[in-house]
Amino acid sequence: MWILKVLVTLLALGWGGAQSGTESEGVQFLEDYNTKAGLVYNKNVKAAWNYYTNITDENLQIMTASNLESAEFSKDVARNITARFPNWNTFTDENVKRQFKKLVDLGFAAVNDTEKLKSISTLEAELTGIYSTGEVCLPEFGKGCLSLEPGLTDLMASSRNYQELTAVWKGWRDASGKKMKSKYTDFVNVMNEAITFSGYNDTGDYWRSWYETPSFEEDVKSLYEQLRPLYENLHAYVRRKLINKYGKQYFPDNGHIPAHLFGNMWSQEWINIYDLVEPYPEATSVNITAKMIEKGYNITYMYRVAEEFFTSIGFEAMPESFWTKSMLEKPADRDVVCHASAWDFYDGKDFRIKQCTTVTDSQLLTVHHEMGHVIYYLTYLNQPVIYRRGANPGFHEGMADIVSLSFQTPEHMKAIGLLDDVPTDDKSDLNFLLKMALDKVAFLPFGYLIDQWRWSVFRGATTPSTYNHDWWDLRCKYQGISPPVERSEEDFDPGAKYHIPGNTPYIRYFVSFIVQFQWHKALCDEVGYVGPLHRCDVYRNVSAGNLLREMLKLGSSRPWQDAMQVITGSREMTVLPLVQYFDPLLQWLKEQNKEENIGWSSICPTNIPSAIAPTTTSGSPIINVSDTLAMLILLKKLFV
Repeated sequence: MWILKVLVTLLALGWGGAQSGTESEGVQFLEDYNTKAGLVYNKNVKAAWNYYTNITDENLQIMTASNLESAEFSKDVARNITARFPNWNTFTDENVKRQFKKLVDLGFAAVNDTEKLKSISTLEAELTGIYSTGEVCLPEFGKGCLSLEPGLTDLMASSRNYQELTAVWKGWRDASGKKMKSKYTDFVNVMNEAITFSGYNDTGDYWRSWYETPSFEEDVKSLYEQLRPLYENLHAYVRRKLINKYGKQYFPDNGHIPAHLFGNMWSQEWINIYDLVEPYPEATSVNITAKMIEKGYNITYMYRVAEEFFTSIGFEAMPESFWTKSMLEKPADRDVVCHASAWDFYDGKDFRIKQCTTVTDSQLLTVHHEMGHVIYYLTYLNQPVIYRRGANPGFHEGMADIVSLSFQTPEHMKAIGLLDDVPTDDKSDLNFLLKMALDKVAFLPFGYLIDQWRWSVFRGATTPSTYNHDWWDLRCKYQGISPPVERSEEDFDPGAKYHIPGNTPYIRYFVSFIVQFQWHKALCDEVGYVGPLHRCDVYRNVSAGNLLREMLKLGSSRPWQDAMQVITGSREMTVLPLVQYFDPLLQWLKEQNKEENIGWSSICPTNIPSAIAPTTTSGSPIINVSDTLAMLILLKKLFV
């Protein structure tokens, strides 16, 4: 019924009938579209929000119906453009042509089979439902059943017990990915079938088109190759430190590091093992989480701190509805998708964050990240609806992350009261750079490889019979890590990472890690900063905010190269600012690694090293689950 009202409205606006519309009529058409699209997308986002913050069958059905309505609306808009403006490509106004080009590129909505669209929406929701409700029970380690956030995530970050980390790592993959392989196969098939109606070879081809760069795939490969020496030296240094901690018996001979030892469920960032790899423990350091607790931080205040960073450089505060409608902590009474995300409701006033926030330094960083997305939404608010997105997908993530390059400096920590004094000695500086590298550099191959796997799946080169093999082939090759336990095609380890079941393209994060350093350097140059790039903090510099705003306000109204030129003066992505930022650390790592074998075999080990009588960090033997069960059976026989 609702979609019929929309179609009646469109007909009333003259969106029907075959005719050759003029360019001025095209401008009016776009104005009418903009009004109606805001209403349609607002309804659609609300339905998605209700499901992701309250996972129920009823909310799933409402969201699926809303997705279909939104797709039908987009399809009808494209039909009307084709019918009324068959010569839109000859219009003189480049802005009008760009909007029409985006509107006729329907993506999945182009498919004529409503059941396929319904299947795409339903399968994605079911996959994220499996992911979001997964639990791992760990009675053998004195713990109950834990969900991913915050339970398993915190445990991976804090535990230094090899066997416990193994149980958590394997348990999460059993609870998530292993349960969704067949659904994911169906999901890939139906998406690929649907996207051909828009003229794309496969879903990966469609995703890459968003970058408006024919050579995009080759370009990101070149960027990655330029960064490999930095990552390889970090890997060698961390490998030696972890061998010293856990023992060589756990490490493959081919140079890999077991994937569960990085303090992160996916080995994507290594910041949580900083205590194990800190270059100079005797140098000045501070426990930011402890300082936050000492200062009385609560969840709301964490968001106020992030808001104040942005207002200090000239951006506007969060609207009042942000504080009343966001989900800033995990509810106790229902299942939700805890993966942090920012939301634009397309009505010009409703912007929210969904995050299961806890009071830690890493979560404070995530808070800044998500609010960076909202700042982008607010800054391109006056653009037509079709342009209310990043210049390319990596730009939105880059904007969300650029704050981290200022926020994490000792200068900023001092400014907001989380550090008493700013250290100036070389050892403290190297400690800071290594900590940043564990976050930024460690991520690079992970950010690159996820969509290498997924593009291969979409192309059909990776099939369901090799999903897991090909996944680990890439992780062994690019990250130099390997699984801590045997894996097989009964497993589906890609599904243990949210962005696979959540169907979120991932190369955007790799792109964002390149462009954020370019932008950071541009902002530091703008404020006249002189000194090491890694110590620049643009906090309270409105001139930096003004330059950033000039890029952000474009949304996707122009190709990303134009937006890049606005802020950097260049139209290219380059790794040079990132390399400049970490160069002091790279030189130090090379010196530390003089006796190390840099690199690793690109092939996964054929045998996973097994440890006999594993020990705790204090050296006491651990009894594994099967040993515990055997002992209980023996005791029962003896005493019952």
